Amino acid sequence: MKKLTHAMKAAVFVAATAFLVSSCATAPSGSEGSGSAAASQVAEASTVADDLIYTIQPGDKLYISVYNEEELQKDIVVRPDGGITFPLIGDVDANGKTISELRQEITARLSQYIPDATVSVSLKEVIGNKIFVLGQVKNPGEYVLTGDIDVLQALSMAGGLTAFANSNKIKVLRRDKVTHSKKVIPFSYKRVMRGEDLEQNITLRSGDTVIVP
Repeated sequence: MKKLTHAMKAAVFVAATAFLVSSCATAPSGSEGSGSAAASQVAEASTVADDLIYTIQPGDKLYISVYNEEELQKDIVVRPDGGITFPLIGDVDANGKTISELRQEITARLSQYIPDATVSVSLKEVIGNKIFVLGQVKNPGEYVLTGDIDVLQALSMAGGLTAFANSNKIKVLRRDKVTHSKKVIPFSYKRVMRGEDLEQNITLRSGDTVIVP
């Protein structure tokens, strides 16, 4: 069986999490065992995200809930500054955290109001943590960053180069999120494949665009 790509894993995770979240939300209010089991499943799904080493980015959509607390079950979109707002505890910095790290922080901050709270954090939509591979590749488009991915891996995720690609003129476009300045980073596919100039095979960042002419 072929290995799933990072993008495929993330897609499977988001679909599974959405199903579990739906199950938790529609469980009968008087069925404590069913609600507890659903909450446990959502927590387990969150652990999958950690296995993929996915870090939360601005624009991502989260579902955060506290078991047996109807007022603390919310869909939340991560703001452009990376923060979210949750009842009782106010603003929380979610940017760059894993699902587990965010869940632990929310649980700790809620502890003064709800001792032993069971907090679930789920990733419903991946919007912020993406790269783009465009031009002469077999499957151009956007791909989810679920860990450290370099240029060669990104090209592989996009199905590899077409027969018409100029493999020595590949470029990575990078925008600084603070200054909004743009940087062009050259990449020679042939040289890197020969084991030369390996420093060109950089680790990509969210928002990077790989262009294959």
